[in-house]
Amino acid sequence: MAVHRRGYRRYEGERTGRAARLLVLPRFAWNQLMKQRFVVVIFMLALFWPVACMLFVYLANHRDLLIGVPADLTGFLNVNATFFVTFMNAQATFAVLLAAFAGPSLIAPDLGNGALSLYFSRPFSRGDYLLARMLVLLGIFAPVTWIPGIAIFLMQSGLAGWDWMAGNWVLGAGVVAGFLLWTFFVSLVAMTCSAYVKWRMVAGALVLGTFFVLAGAAEITAEVLEAEWPSAFNPARAMNQIWCTMLGAEPIPGPDALQSLLTLAALSVVMMVVLNRKIRPVEVLS
Repeated sequence: MAVHRRGYRRYEGERTGRAARLLVLPRFAWNQLMKQRFVVVIFMLALFWPVACMLFVYLANHRDLLIGVPADLTGFLNVNATFFVTFMNAQATFAVLLAAFAGPSLIAPDLGNGALSLYFSRPFSRGDYLLARMLVLLGIFAPVTWIPGIAIFLMQSGLAGWDWMAGNWVLGAGVVAGFLLWTFFVSLVAMTCSAYVKWRMVAGALVLGTFFVLAGAAEITAEVLEAEWPSAFNPARAMNQIWCTMLGAEPIPGPDALQSLLTLAALSVVMMVVLNRKIRPVEVLS
């Protein structure tokens, strides 16, 4: 039979599930990211602080090993909410660095090479594409954020006993929830920068610039207006306020956790709108 006489036949075979389709992009992206030297270096550097915190936890529960050390020097060996907030602030910095190096390679190449039409010609919606790209970032953030955080919490629980864990379970839950909230926001920033700028190096610089510029502009505006509310637009400061409230630590002066959360939510909505406008299977030129 001639080719032009063959009618179109819809594919009627077995289809993969949505979860399997979502994991296709992260699986290949993780392999590519682990081949980047800077990403591996940041991963290695990000492990030093959790190891140091684990040593701190061990010494806090074995003060008898510090024979001859004055009691006033060992008084700071307390595993409490302030300790976990300090740990989270340090690891949050590494998450931003990872986003600067890993985020630009997610969406910018697809836009630059016109690959979105290939994705969306398959049973893959715009939401699936964005979710798959976010899973890539959440996957590389996990080993440097909530996974070591929960490991430190479990180590402290094992050394201090069940009573400590039962009385401080909010610390473990706060570490996981707080890190997930931060990595979600950082992922949105990285994806938006990658979608808005098609050059990877410029997009990576834009990711870092977003956090530094917002922080600087927020603090300068607060000084000029002699008000506290502009500080909520500093993502790191706003997230610190949220973490302090979640873990029960003493917050720093400034906008409270609710104001900070609303500000981050507003910024997230703006980035989602930008992503929705940029992620299209076709581009109409006027």
